[in-house]
Amino acid sequence: MIDKLEFFITLAKERSFSRAAELCGVTQPTLSAGIKQLEDTLGVLLVNRSSRFHGLTAEGERVLIWAKRIVADARAMRLEVRNLREGLSGQLKIAAIPTAVGILSALTGPYLEKHPGVSFKVLSASSSEILTMMDNLDIDAGLTYLDNEPLGRVRTEPLYMERYRLLTVARNPLGERESVTWAEVGKIPLCLLTPDMQNRRIVESLVGEAGVALEAAMESNSVILLFEQVKAGHWATIMPEKLAETFDVGGMLRSIPIVEPEAVHEIGLVVPHRDPVIPQVAALLAEARKLAPSLARKSR
Repeated sequence: MIDKLEFFITLAKERSFSRAAELCGVTQPTLSAGIKQLEDTLGVLLVNRSSRFHGLTAEGERVLIWAKRIVADARAMRLEVRNLREGLSGQLKIAAIPTAVGILSALTGPYLEKHPGVSFKVLSASSSEILTMMDNLDIDAGLTYLDNEPLGRVRTEPLYMERYRLLTVARNPLGERESVTWAEVGKIPLCLLTPDMQNRRIVESLVGEAGVALEAAMESNSVILLFEQVKAGHWATIMPEKLAETFDVGGMLRSIPIVEPEAVHEIGLVVPHRDPVIPQVAALLAEARKLAPSLARKSR
């Protein structure tokens, strides 16, 4: 039954029998037969289809919610039994918003010292993608904003408050200032993250509240590319303070506080709201709780 539920979850996510079969490591006829057997067992039609996928039925949408719970619990049970025998092991999958990747090493480093049998897979993703991946059982945890947009039913562990800086070179507009306002930064050429990123939406909101319509000279989903553009002297950008620290700003580069108002947003760890929590994730939450006080002191 569990394998058929996994087939169903993958099909709902991929919306294609061929892609779902490939990801599940089975032939398309095997996947189709598994879905049909699941429908026969439950006595309802789950998938609208002819020779192709045409979406889930109303019953299929409800079964999908239960399928995710059951599969997640089954995976957690297998992990817990293995951990009792071998200690913490396996791969822990984390997705992080691009502006928070700089603090990941402070979280994963101590974790790996205590649990060397665990490996990490870390992905960069937008805040909405993180929640989708968690709902689809593709990741075990996310590093994202906690206080700006709805998170849904997740467990949270706050880490630090994000503050914002204008990153530029001295010769550019505002480059010699000790502090700047949101109204001022909204009037200079900026390279920014793409609109699907929550950081961009926060920046646009703050600049808009200052009475300025923000227009980006360049957009990218890569903070590395933004940093390189600033370093080359082409444009300025707006970056969280901790990310600017990660890039070790100095020399020609200026990291200038943005005030009036001094805006902050909370960054933290999110994990599925599940009881019991799998041991690997419980250990990650414990490390986050230990890390938070030191991050809070540095962000004051």
